Amino acid sequence: QVQLVESGGGLVQPGGSLRLSCVASGSFFSISTMGWYRQAPGKEREVVAVIPSGGSTNYADSVKGRFTISRDNARNTVYLQMNSLKPDDTAVYYCKMAVYTGPLSRYDYWGQGTQVTVSS
Repeated sequence: QVQLVESGGGLVQPGGSLRLSCVASGSFFSISTMGWYRQAPGKEREVVAVIPSGGSTNYADSVKGRFTISRDNARNTVYLQMNSLKPDDTAVYYCKMAVYTGPLSRYDYWGQGTQVTVSS
């Protein structure tokens, strides 16, 4: 069984920074794409940033130049560095990982979500 556990959310003032982390644990073969998503109240979940195992990163237009996604494969961890935060960034942030539980068996797993609130 695979579990994703997120941390790093909280309350921050506009212009501030936060760093989210998401670590995968359990029994698996490897991890492919990792990503961060968010869902604000009354809105659909949207992609924030993704990082493939060997390719270039991709960001939502709304966070380009402010957020940076990175990964540590040795620690099965994905990070999201968020700078210059705005009130519109307020949401529950979820990590997602494409996990190979076997050579040909890939499943998507989600974290439980961590609240990020940007407010003065």
